[in-house]
Amino acid sequence: MDKTKIAVVTGGAQGIGKAICNAFKELGVKVCTIDIQHNDYFVGDIAEEKTLIQFANKVIAEYGKIDYLINNACISKGGINSCSYDDFNYVLRVGVSAPFLLTKLFKDHFNTQASIVNISSTRSLMSQADTESYSAAKGGISALTHAMAVSLSGIARVNSISPGWIDTTDSNLEGSDAAQHPVKRVGNPADIVNTVMFLCDPKSGFITGQDITVDGGMSKQMIYHDDQGWRYNPNF
Repeated sequence: MDKTKIAVVTGGAQGIGKAICNAFKELGVKVCTIDIQHNDYFVGDIAEEKTLIQFANKVIAEYGKIDYLINNACISKGGINSCSYDDFNYVLRVGVSAPFLLTKLFKDHFNTQASIVNISSTRSLMSQADTESYSAAKGGISALTHAMAVSLSGIARVNSISPGWIDTTDSNLEGSDAAQHPVKRVGNPADIVNTVMFLCDPKSGFITGQDITVDGGMSKQMIYHDDQGWRYNPNF
């Protein structure tokens, strides 16, 4: 990556998104982020079409072309027991509709060897109770990834990353939290940043339409009652 590159990152004010922004900046890449929280480029709600259009127009007016689009932003408003119809649709607008529209808005403004990276989740394939809004959004972005990879053939590569448990609070989680993972630790934002940078690198030019799971092996670990210390407790 050289100093002429432009990256667009949604949800860049905190957590994984902020770590991605900082990593790009350290490489000399110019970063344009949008977040509902305060940031140094554009504050706005990506659930709103007019906000996305204004944001994209600002980026295009300032830079003309972009190299990387990182669709990171998403939220949760609970699930079947706690989420209203409007809240459910709001989550889908943030997590699925916004990445679709931003990609559409930037489609004619990608530089050669452009890369789109969507942040999905292992929750697109596995769930805890009452997580339907977030899980549906992540399932949607995973499906959108392979669809856009085909539609944007020759324009941009499109891949996704499915994080597992990523500690964004620097809590240094240990004990059972760490030990339950096959790699014996909880993930951190750097784990996702490293994968984003891998997918954005031209050396990954033969990879598109794929999802990379970054979860310390948790989604590959079979869990049965009384195995490896696991106990089923329906009243917990």
